[in-house]
Amino acid sequence: MLKLGRCVHLLARCTNQTSSFARTLASGGTDITKPFRQIRDGLSWTIPKDLQNSDRPPGEVDVLIIGGGAMGSSIAYFLKAARKAGVSVAVVERDSGYSMSSTVLSVGSIRQQFSTPENIYMSMYSAQFIKNVQEHLQVEGSDPPDLQFNDQGYLFLATKDKEHILHENHIIQKNCGAKVELMTQNQLKKRFPWMNTDNVTLGSYGLENEGWLDPWSLLKSFKEKAIDLGAKYYNAEVTGFNVVDDDAKPIDPTQFAPNGRRLNSVMVSMINSPEVVEVKSSYVVLTAGAWSGQLGKLLGIGTGPKEENLHMPIPVEPRKRYVYFFHCPEGPGLECPLLIDPSGSYVRREGFGGNYLCGKSPNECDEPSCEDLNVNYDFFDTEIWPNLAHRIPVMEKLKVKSAWAGYYDYNCLDQNAIIGSHPAYGNFLMATGFSGHGIQQSPAVGKLVSEKILAGEFQTIDVSKFGFERCITETPVLERCVI
Repeated sequence: MLKLGRCVHLLARCTNQTSSFARTLASGGTDITKPFRQIRDGLSWTIPKDLQNSDRPPGEVDVLIIGGGAMGSSIAYFLKAARKAGVSVAVVERDSGYSMSSTVLSVGSIRQQFSTPENIYMSMYSAQFIKNVQEHLQVEGSDPPDLQFNDQGYLFLATKDKEHILHENHIIQKNCGAKVELMTQNQLKKRFPWMNTDNVTLGSYGLENEGWLDPWSLLKSFKEKAIDLGAKYYNAEVTGFNVVDDDAKPIDPTQFAPNGRRLNSVMVSMINSPEVVEVKSSYVVLTAGAWSGQLGKLLGIGTGPKEENLHMPIPVEPRKRYVYFFHCPEGPGLECPLLIDPSGSYVRREGFGGNYLCGKSPNECDEPSCEDLNVNYDFFDTEIWPNLAHRIPVMEKLKVKSAWAGYYDYNCLDQNAIIGSHPAYGNFLMATGFSGHGIQQSPAVGKLVSEKILAGEFQTIDVSKFGFERCITETPVLERCVI
């Protein structure tokens, strides 16, 4: 049957039933640079004027944020929402259309099923924020934000040799307050009769605050509200930094490194213009996602002396991940959670009418090139489809309609976030390396980074464990639930 289904699937890809989007992706066409949902829904892609600032950045600002995706926009929002602080905020984003943004090209999922308490707490905070998004991000005179949140849970499946991991994680998750249930093979079969449970002995199912949302809507809502509160966005690129090192002046250790080194200004190159603007800033926040490691090198991070804590680079680089959009009218539909198979393949419902999204992280030795965002359909045929057909038998007859690729800001040390100041530059903060968890943790991280700037410490959740110091000592914080 699998061979027959494979022929049907491949034939569908070669006929006019395949969408123009899928054909364009396969041929490496320009549509790959456009957000998937906009293309799929047949909408034109234009950036609203109220989301653009065409003027040049100011010569001085309190906080300059490098990167205007969900993470940078969340930080901008929380800084401006603290009205009593009265800080000025500038956001520099080189991709104003978000055509290659990890935010827009993500699957947009959220879960509490982690093995690290800090990750659990951050996602729990974010889930509550998302459920009350209108209270936080409503802009007067505009439609209320709708993130299209589907609260349908994650379902992790384990074979006999790995079920101990789910048991151990479950204890941590329950102690943190997450609503998670362990299900035996018989319970899984009863709850999800469409699933083949032959080699599965245990499942972990999220009962609350897990599911998926539209990532573009989250980014748009954060950005609109930040702008409404006074944040300024600039279509530009950071191309250099200026540092001062004055040991003769008193240094506040809560703000600046003991050696007196601090970041004084940022060189901002305007897009489509030869102009370069020097912007002085009290704080600079790096939220450049997959390109954070490259930008760090402009500041000497990774190329400087060990005695000044500059010998270790920011261990963040781009990793390309494919997402496949397929049709399976006989699939589980509304009964389908975000299912993670023991093979590493995942699948979830996308909208209605028998549509689904799926993907899988490749083995380390098989990482695809990041030179472009072209999609490898053979990866689906060999690495994903057989797993889906085994786990959900009706998906043996699925038809891939289209696909896209996006970048993880992959932390090569431990696939966990880097949050906080760099030891050599106390006024240079990072929120990067989320390795696929950025969307779901962006509300919490926005809150935490704003606290670090305004209060000098993390208050809502202590995420000191995720500081850059662990990169210098090469002491990873291992997370067992990485997809």
